[in-house]
Amino acid sequence: MPIYQAAPVEARSGLQSWKVTNLPQPPNAKGLSLLAVIGPGAIVLGASLGSGEWLLGPATFIKYGLGLLWLTSVAVFLQTVLNTELIRYTLYTGEPAVTGFMRTRPHATFWAWFYAGLYLLQTGWPAWAANAAGAIFFLLAGKLATRDDATSVYWIGCATFLICVVILVFSGKRIERTLEILNWIMIVLILGSLFVLCLLFAAPVHWFAAVVGLVGFDLNAGGFNFLPPDADWLLIGAFVAFSGSGGVGNLMVSNWARDKGFGMGQVVGFIPAAVGGQKVRLAHSGSVFKVSAPSLRSWRGWWRIVRYDQWGVFFIGALLGMMLPAILYTSALEPGKDIRGLGIAAELANSMAARGGAALTFTLAMMSVWVLLKTQLDLLEGMVRGITDILWSGSTRIRQWRGGDVRIIYYSVLAAAVVWGLIALRLTQPIVLLQLGANMAGFVMVVSALHILYINTKLLPKELQPPLWRRLALIFMAIFYGFFVYLWLMGGLVPDREKGFFFSLLRYFGVG
Repeated sequence: MPIYQAAPVEARSGLQSWKVTNLPQPPNAKGLSLLAVIGPGAIVLGASLGSGEWLLGPATFIKYGLGLLWLTSVAVFLQTVLNTELIRYTLYTGEPAVTGFMRTRPHATFWAWFYAGLYLLQTGWPAWAANAAGAIFFLLAGKLATRDDATSVYWIGCATFLICVVILVFSGKRIERTLEILNWIMIVLILGSLFVLCLLFAAPVHWFAAVVGLVGFDLNAGGFNFLPPDADWLLIGAFVAFSGSGGVGNLMVSNWARDKGFGMGQVVGFIPAAVGGQKVRLAHSGSVFKVSAPSLRSWRGWWRIVRYDQWGVFFIGALLGMMLPAILYTSALEPGKDIRGLGIAAELANSMAARGGAALTFTLAMMSVWVLLKTQLDLLEGMVRGITDILWSGSTRIRQWRGGDVRIIYYSVLAAAVVWGLIALRLTQPIVLLQLGANMAGFVMVVSALHILYINTKLLPKELQPPLWRRLALIFMAIFYGFFVYLWLMGGLVPDREKGFFFSLLRYFGVG
């Protein structure tokens, strides 16, 4: 059916127009009661702890020093701005931000395939389950995994990946709430444990090095050192992208905000679990509200909750989540060492054995297993949820399939993800999968920062649009991550055919 210029602006790309209803009243929560009404920030934070903070950050700091923590400061600030802007769209429409992207030219179908592809390229690799397998192998065998142990690590990785699938199938009435509870538990236990361990085993100089590193000062070098010479840009680009959440990990926050019931998300419904959840009507297009004095008061109440959720939980938690492991790793491992092997998840446990004994070694290895398994769960669920929402919003035929039950779509996508994941686990080393996915996240943030800026200034009423400083922050975000994507692809400011991933890809396909 042709889309005429007279159609509402949100419907010109092929999706249905928004309905108009009232904005629900925000909860009047204060103090500790706020913990019951926030939640998406905890899920995004929990997912971030297991990639950049637990693996890529330590690998970077051991090799190049804590002076690179300034990249985390910038990245987490920019990602928090992005997260709040993604939720801004959801507050007004009840739709995930990617559905908003599908409301722009050239057509919804184009953006549906584009973002579904980005979800797969970034999080379709079960790298977190595979890296957790290295820690489980360490617990079982009492040694770090080597290349000779690759088959054992693969089968353990398959088992950890399938555990995540089982949790999603049996996750109670509302999947988002299950993930929220698990992430709150992990945040408190993991960050609390890391803080205590840093107090016990890290010297004051390591704490000071981390603090000054947040502004780019390298204590060992005695000066500012913003980027290392002769850097491994595959590692640096991955570290920058996964400082915080990264890429589709950020995009998922609007899906979780919808399912949590933020703003107009209360109107459109949520995705229930397959077992334990009832059939819930999930609208395929959003509902908006008319701007008035009462609705603006409600809007400000919702925006207050979003600020607590993102700045109070995600921003502070992501900074601590990168700093604490960095302090502990750099105090325990030899500077300059490359820890990117099959046993990377158990490197800290192995190195602390002489200082803390068997009990500490076991605890640290179990922490690695829990953090990485939980991250795999979050990202697998987020990928499946994101693709489900894309299909649900973009295809009438899919919505009508099997009686319009969104659970059928969700778990069909999950089944396909499981088949691909088990194949992907065999392709290369787990840490390589993680670095590839992380660098894709950098590209996702270049595109999504500009896309959310566009829809929030074109589709939202003027009274609800972001202020100038936020618009500038999103533009800077695209430039910042675009710079590191370029370095990763080209191998440096001057293209290097030996280091650039782009040239390696050409050689892989027999072109270069």
